[in-house]
Amino acid sequence: MRIDKYLWCVRYYKTRSLATEACRKGHIKLNGDNVKASKIVFKDEKLIVRKNQINYEIQVIDTPANRVGAKFVDLYRIDLTPKEEFEKLDLLKYSKDYYRKKGVGRPTKKDRRDLDDLHEEGDGNED
Repeated sequence: MRIDKYLWCVRYYKTRSLATEACRKGHIKLNGDNVKASKIVFKDEKLIVRKNQINYEIQVIDTPANRVGAKFVDLYRIDLTPKEEFEKLDLLKYSKDYYRKKGVGRPTKKDRRDLDDLHEEGDGNED
């Protein structure tokens, strides 16, 4: 089975064209090498899929005939992804510095003045 079709069948990508695009960009590695979307996948091969800043490590158990339901994905692959990869993603979420709640919109003039006042107080050289 083609690697792009396999990744689509085991639900790593929503469409097959997204899986093909990931192969073209070099986000998919088979046994450590970048691959084209047409590369054939066999049993017991290891894939590394870079998606959403996580390197998923997958071992192919079998190739499905069609796209499978989420409950049956584990019949066709073993997820070998280390827990550290998911912890990195959590740290990345916490490292982003937001001063406004998401979805509030653009800052108002009052928000800008408050920020300017805050920065002036922190400089130590007040007029």
